[in-house]
Amino acid sequence: MRAVRLSVVTAAATAAALAAVTGCTEKSDAGAGDAIQVTAADSKCDTSTKSVPAGQVTLKIENKGSKATEVEILFPDDRIVSEKENIGPGTKYTLTAEVKAGSYEIACRPGMKGLGIRQKLTVTGGKVAKRDPRLDKAVAAYREYAQEQADATIPKVETFADAIKAGDIEAAKQAYAPSRFGWESTEPIAESFGDIDPKTDTRVNDLEKGQKWTGWHALEKALWQDKKIGAEQKTLADELVTDLKDWQKRVGKAEITPTSMANGAKELLDEVATGKVTGEEDRYSHTDLSDFKGNVEGAQKSYELLKPVAQQNDKALTTELDKQFAALNTLLDKYRTDKSSDGFVSYDKVTKDQRKELSDAVNALAEPLSKLAAAVVK
Repeated sequence: MRAVRLSVVTAAATAAALAAVTGCTEKSDAGAGDAIQVTAADSKCDTSTKSVPAGQVTLKIENKGSKATEVEILFPDDRIVSEKENIGPGTKYTLTAEVKAGSYEIACRPGMKGLGIRQKLTVTGGKVAKRDPRLDKAVAAYREYAQEQADATIPKVETFADAIKAGDIEAAKQAYAPSRFGWESTEPIAESFGDIDPKTDTRVNDLEKGQKWTGWHALEKALWQDKKIGAEQKTLADELVTDLKDWQKRVGKAEITPTSMANGAKELLDEVATGKVTGEEDRYSHTDLSDFKGNVEGAQKSYELLKPVAQQNDKALTTELDKQFAALNTLLDKYRTDKSSDGFVSYDKVTKDQRKELSDAVNALAEPLSKLAAAVVK
């Protein structure tokens, strides 16, 4: 899950965040001097221009602040065009997105909290360079995949909620990890709707001031740490089903482009690195490896759909990605077990050295995956 924004801004303020590619150096039709230079700091977000032509847009980001920041391109209705989280102090990052003519905002979120410091961006013109038809096919197939995942999630989360409402702690524990898999595999799309993720997937340390804790992790704590189900948890279970049905209805309307697919694949690997490998995501249930697998599966799906174009443009890259995805999946399979409700060993049983091995495998995949967007738009 991502650091939350407490509320969705009005139509006057722009929407959601960018689906990013860490460390990529993507190719743009414009020269390097035409990229938007974004200087982020603890109390500012400066951009080198307020207007660009429609098509591929490159952001060259530098964080001069003392906190990790998130940079976003936002629609007027607070949906995410693209984003990059966890840009550390002193770090530079190049991000590519595809945008149509219209009004947007670029937002920097120091500490990755709040609505951020925003600059308006006008995208002019209506002509976008002709795209390889294979990419349109990939986008359509990914949209279908995301919808399938959302549709499959609802009965699983209803099973989870029904167990909670029945007061059956053990049954609820068994249903918890399966109810999350589809969400985890398509998380960049889920996060693009800025109001749903904070209600369903917020960890306790990511709560904004005044935000009520709802969703999976509040229920996870009740089941594993507090070991109790009361009226509050039953209400939260119903709210989770309602919020996820809202997500299910919106998936088909999500803004998806080839670069957002590539950026989203890398974002899923970032999710693994910052939440699953560390054990922070499912800190009470220790079902992190199920979420880990969901993130990797979703990233691989995006890659495989984009692979025909990427392979034509950069065969060495796709060879390396095939190798690293295979290696990471083989490593994950070592931790499968029929004795666990989520199909994997409890993460508190994974040793420090084993976690280091998993982290190294994630990093080995993340580096070439950060170049996928560039290979797709060449």
